[in-house]
Amino acid sequence: MRIAYFDCFAGVAGDMIVGALLNAGLELADLERELAKLDVGGYKVEARKTEKNGISGTKFEVVTEETNASRSAAEIVRIVEDSSLDEDVKRASVAILLTLARVEAKIHNASVETIHLHEVGGLDAIVDVVSAVAGLKLLGVDEVRASSIHVGTGFVECAHGTIPVPAPATLALLEGVPVVSRGIEAELATPTGVAIVRTLAAGGGEPITEGTAESITESAAEPRAGGFGPMPAMRVETTGYGAGSRDLPIPNLLRVTIGQADSAYEADEVVLIETNIDDMSPEVIGYVCELLLSQGALDVYTTSVFMKKNRPGTLLSVLARPVEEGAVVATLFRETTTLGVRVGMLRRQKLERETVEIDTRFGPVVVKVSRHDGRIANAAPEYESVREIALLRGIPLKDVYDEVARAARDALDDKGDRSQPSSEGADA
Repeated sequence: MRIAYFDCFAGVAGDMIVGALLNAGLELADLERELAKLDVGGYKVEARKTEKNGISGTKFEVVTEETNASRSAAEIVRIVEDSSLDEDVKRASVAILLTLARVEAKIHNASVETIHLHEVGGLDAIVDVVSAVAGLKLLGVDEVRASSIHVGTGFVECAHGTIPVPAPATLALLEGVPVVSRGIEAELATPTGVAIVRTLAAGGGEPITEGTAESITESAAEPRAGGFGPMPAMRVETTGYGAGSRDLPIPNLLRVTIGQADSAYEADEVVLIETNIDDMSPEVIGYVCELLLSQGALDVYTTSVFMKKNRPGTLLSVLARPVEEGAVVATLFRETTTLGVRVGMLRRQKLERETVEIDTRFGPVVVKVSRHDGRIANAAPEYESVREIALLRGIPLKDVYDEVARAARDALDDKGDRSQPSSEGADA
């Protein structure tokens, strides 16, 4: 698997993404041939070498005759869908543009059908999006990952006047994404740049152009842990730097590192939060476990331990995404009698997995599927789905479970692929 890892130490923007890919080996002539498939005029693309704080990079620019462009979401999507771009490039590009449109519509209290996009409605933004998706495909990238995003601070001028940094649209797109701000007074992360990275990195292991535009957009609603974090284990093949326009106290560059995954498995990082409890009712501990899971913890479990003075106690352990550490710790302090917790970072290796909906004689059932070396390792019916069937039909739960598991394997082994991706995510 070929991975592109974006190090957003100076933020991220659409032109910086494309510049980084060009600097990493993407040929401008190849990109121009792909962009010609958009079948729109009034623009040209340029790329030039530049230097930021002593580091060489590529500045990508879309030169357009437009001024104060404004297009509806439907118009923007139609430009891409009516093009002769490859279908997978169309799907991912439309997913990114729909993500932008939905955020803008929410901010302006409008519908996606009626919202008109200003900065992100221009040809330059559309070309940036398509260039990023097409460029990643041309470079043979299978998966996108990214670091925490540096957002900057201060104020910026836009079509609606002076607004704070991060801009409202940018901040909405950053929900669930790890961010940092280190006092640089500038807009470091733009809506287009964040939308591209968020949407493509959201899969956490899924091919960047797989699925429908709607499914890709839905996955981007909740970025997975696998999409953001430290650089994954890989054999580095090439590195590129995409330059921003301004000169900053730090190098105004976006770095992309491209290489082959150094493991046959998916990997990410999680936090393990633990505390020992010896003075609380078991019923309350059970309640806290359920509460943490409902709040998004990846796993919660207890272990019987002997504490000081040979007192029996409970070790309460919580696995969570790094961005959820604060919320988990707050819940533990609020809901338990603990006076302190231990926090450690763990690196996980995982089988490829997904959640699918299988047609059975009981109706559609959600099944969690894992694969190893391209083969199905396990197909486990989702408990709540089979429990509901067992209760409604008066059939033993184990019988429903076994029959659905067999049906899932038959469907997934069938080259016709009768399974349909579910909107629910697989358990971590």
